[in-house]
This record gives sequence, structure tokens and C-alpha cells, in this order.
Amino acid sequence: MIENLKNLSEKLAFLGFDGWITQVFIVVFLTVLADFIGRVLLRYIAGKLQLSKTLLDDSLFFAARAPLLLIIWSLGLTFAADIVLAETGNPLFKIAEPIRNVSVIAAIAWFLIRLIKEAEKNFIQRIESRDEDEPGLDRTTSEAIGKLLRLTIGITAAIVILQTLGFSVSGVLAFGGIGGIAIGFAARDLLANFFGALMIYLDRPFAVNDWIRSPDRNIEGTVEYIGWRHTRIRTFDKRPLYVPNSIFTNIVVENPSRMLNRRIYETVGVRYDDVGVIEAIISDVKAMLIAHDDINDKLTMIVNFVSFAPSSLDFMVYTFTHTTNWVEFHQIKQDVMLKIAKIIEEHEAEMAYPTSTVHLASANLPTGLTDELQAPPSQHAGANT
Repeated sequence: MIENLKNLSEKLAFLGFDGWITQVFIVVFLTVLADFIGRVLLRYIAGKLQLSKTLLDDSLFFAARAPLLLIIWSLGLTFAADIVLAETGNPLFKIAEPIRNVSVIAAIAWFLIRLIKEAEKNFIQRIESRDEDEPGLDRTTSEAIGKLLRLTIGITAAIVILQTLGFSVSGVLAFGGIGGIAIGFAARDLLANFFGALMIYLDRPFAVNDWIRSPDRNIEGTVEYIGWRHTRIRTFDKRPLYVPNSIFTNIVVENPSRMLNRRIYETVGVRYDDVGVIEAIISDVKAMLIAHDDINDKLTMIVNFVSFAPSSLDFMVYTFTHTTNWVEFHQIKQDVMLKIAKIIEEHEAEMAYPTSTVHLASANLPTGLTDELQAPPSQHAGANT
């Protein structure tokens, strides 16, 4: 190609153009032309790929678009720099070859990183659109795998670039091993957070969008982001809470989002005067729970008289709902409690409230005081009229 450019420049030299300048102009012009043609073809291909239902070809195209243009410009400009170096011998243009090699390696690494990111995005969309009971990886694991792959490609590309530039990779690795000891002592908290994140990705005690809380720490809210250093939790008053990942290796974490059912556990008291209908009330309440569409009658259900309280006869209601949604659960619980109140009313009974009864022995009181206490309130001394 260089010989062809020389022949072309020699022909143009008759027209008064300097040979090597003409060659540089032609190379830059061809580079610009290739960039223009490449952009037109990429737009055409993008339009065709939108008609396809396959996500793999879309990911490959969008990942390769920007790196391809980078390669076109890096090859074109460094080739023009080679021409200038051959004609002028300027040592400044000796960096053209290393720049070309580094650009190609960087473009390949960029393509792979973009491809992994596009694949991760498409995979997460499939996870969010599938049924909850369908087996497979969750979003947190997918993001963790994507981060590890991108980190691996970045480190590998950096090592290859160093080797291309003439650095001794073995020396760099040896220096990294010695320096790693010092860095390990200085950044032990950072490493602890990294391994804490790794344990979260492997054990998966919680995932993004899970509601978690810890009885050991004042931590409760919805998980928004799991990084290599910290986890971001949105509390119920909408404040962000940033928790270092190393904390999760030393505390108990409760994940209410993964509960199978929600429990209704209440104690209801009726008056002692209604002892004759307490058994019928309990029987009707249990029948109501069994017939309720939102109550899971296959799990433990207890409706029993449990205690003689100071001012009430108490029976326990213990059952589970089908839903785990917090808002729906409270609507169901409200419906159950109102139906229990209606059942008690249908039996002409009443719910008990704290009362006290005072019994006085009349034999030890004066006759006049006894008659006054037994008289109607309107006849008491000092009564208001």
C-alpha cells in the first residue's frame, strides 16, 4: 500500500504537490471516508437489527460500534505518522507504532467490556420479566458475574498493554506481590468489604429490591445497590443508608421479603357476662377463617379460649395469610378483625374493656350509711339536680 501511495504521490509531484505531504493527505482523507462509510453502514445495520427478535446480534452490534470507529481512526492516523517518520526521520513520530498497538488492544478490551455489559442488561431484563417461581440466576448474581468479567478483562488488557510497550510483566507482577503485602495492611478494611461483598454474591442472603433488617444494628430498609465496598439501603423514611459490606459478615440479617406467608396473631377478649356464648363465638370465628379466601387454612390455625384475664375472657386468633405484601396483609387483617367483631355482636356479646367491681360488706357499716349506698344516685347526699 505504501508503494502505491508513493507511485500516486510521484504522479501528483508533477502537478507541484510534495510527495510525502500528498501521501499523508490521501491517508487522512481515506480515514475520514472510511469513518463516514462506517457510520452509514452502522446506521443501516442498526435499522435491520431492530427487526430481529434475537438479543445476541443486538448486543454484538452495539458493543462493536464505538470500538470499530476507534480502530479506523487509530490505524489511519498512525499510518500517516509512519509516512511522516519515513520521510522526515522525526523521532516524535516513533510513538505511532506503540499507539497503534495500544489502540487495537484497548479497542478489543472495550468491545468485550461493552459486550458483557449489554449481555448483562439483557439478562437482567429477562430476569425481571420472568415468573418469580421460575428457577435461574437472580439480578444480584448476574451483576456480580458481570463485574468480575469486566474486571478480569481490564486487568488482562492492562498487562498486555504493558508487555506491548516493553515493560517486564514478571517484574511488574513481582513488584505487585511485594507491594500487595503493604497495601493489604493499609487497606485491610477495603479488602474486608470486598470479601464481604463476595460472600453476599455467593451466599445471597439478600438481593436488590429485598427488604432487610438486622436486630443487631439499626439497619432496616430496601436494598437498592450492592457494590464491592458498600451496600446502599433505602430506609422507610426514604433516606439512603450506606453499609460497609464487612458489617454483614458479623451481624444477623433478617430478610422479610423471602417470607412465605404473613401471620395474624391477636388476642380478643369478651366480657365475663358472655361466658355462655364464648364457645359458639370461637367456633364461628374459626369457620370464618377457614372460609376466608385470603387465609391459608393449610397452615397452622388456632382459635382457642386461652385465659381468664382480670376483666375479660380471652381467646387467641393465630393464622396465616396467602400474601406476603405488607399493604395487602393489613387490608386482610382489618377485614378479619371486623368480621370477628361482627360475630361477637351477632351473639349479643360485647368486647371487654378494663373494669373493676368493689364489694362492700354491709354488716360492718352503720345502718344509715348502708341505706344511703343502696339508694339511687339521685337520693345520695350532695347529689346534683
